[in-house]
Amino acid sequence: MKDLSLHILDIAQNSITAGARHLDLTLTEEAGQIAFTVTDDGCGMSRALLEQVSDPFTTTRTTRKMGLGIPLLRMAAEQTGGSVEITSTEGAGTTLRAVFNAAHIDCPPPGDMGDTLSLLIQGAPVLEIVYTRAAHGRRFRLDTAELREQLGPQVSLAQPEVALWVRDYIREQEAALHSPEPRTASGDRP
Repeated sequence: MKDLSLHILDIAQNSITAGARHLDLTLTEEAGQIAFTVTDDGCGMSRALLEQVSDPFTTTRTTRKMGLGIPLLRMAAEQTGGSVEITSTEGAGTTLRAVFNAAHIDCPPPGDMGDTLSLLIQGAPVLEIVYTRAAHGRRFRLDTAELREQLGPQVSLAQPEVALWVRDYIREQEAALHSPEPRTASGDRP
């Protein structure tokens, strides 16, 4: 996978398949690291499955015999000197945290989280998603429960106009995270 947003989409799809109703996504760029965490309240994994989940020949899908998402993520993270940690409790959910050394030449870029979140929201409009993005000491948050409250019950988050707004909003906020800090007329920071 070319960037982290695609890994996040893959992990989120696993959460949806596991029956998650709530999904917390965080993506941070701090202290020379890029890290993301995906936490769900899905069915969780047994200890036996958790021990095998990084094996490409282990999958719960019946449509194919290989599951490459987590093994590829682990390889990409470890290639940069990073790591992947997964914790899970049957009946309670799963948390996956991936850490990458941002300075490493093989570190994938964050990618287009606007597209990723827009696609997730359109594909699972009743899923409660909280997305938190932090970089350079700044952060923003998108909460689909708050979005539903603002839009009212007559508007589905699956509507194309909403999906486009989500995509554009996330792109604008992420650009602001990486923009230079504003300066006053004298050139000092406010």
